[in-house]
Amino acid sequence: MTTHAASGERKDRLWLVRHGETEWSKNGRHTSTTDLPLTAEGERIAGELRDRLQGHDFDLVLTSPRQRARRTAELAGFADAEVDDDLVEWDYGDYEGITTAQIRETVPGWTVWANPVPNGETPAQVAARLDRVNARIAAVDGDVLVFGHSHALRALTARWLELDVTEGRHFVLNTATVSILGWERGSAVIHQWNS
Repeated sequence: MTTHAASGERKDRLWLVRHGETEWSKNGRHTSTTDLPLTAEGERIAGELRDRLQGHDFDLVLTSPRQRARRTAELAGFADAEVDDDLVEWDYGDYEGITTAQIRETVPGWTVWANPVPNGETPAQVAARLDRVNARIAAVDGDVLVFGHSHALRALTARWLELDVTEGRHFVLNTATVSILGWERGSAVIHQWNS
């Protein structure tokens, strides 16, 4: 599980921002390794994040290396965000670029959380790399801001809460939204989600 067990009463928070809209996210197509730009609407809404995030003192700002996350960080006022390769989206393998509905035509009931992804990542592989991110965040004495992707941030949240990575299925995450994780009475919690 995660490596950030609270010692005393921690006050720091982890802010999560999903990247702005792309053509594939708009159409529900699985996007991991395909490096798509934001749509015009994605750029506009990502720019609106600036007002929500500016003025807050982050001790560390991280981003996925994918241009959709980096551009969202830039438009939100964090062009100097540090790239962390462990923040890439779940590797969808053979399911890259297709929708869940299309996958379910051949694999009824398929979800990334419960079913294999041919030539992609397993939940255990995703958990391992996001546990590295959580360990890095835990070493920071202060607030951290992360720009990333839907399934990866949902999995990161599950691990933050000391849940199995597959419990990320319970967290919906829209594009260009802010979520805040943190602590209450020594327990990892969600302070704000998908807003």
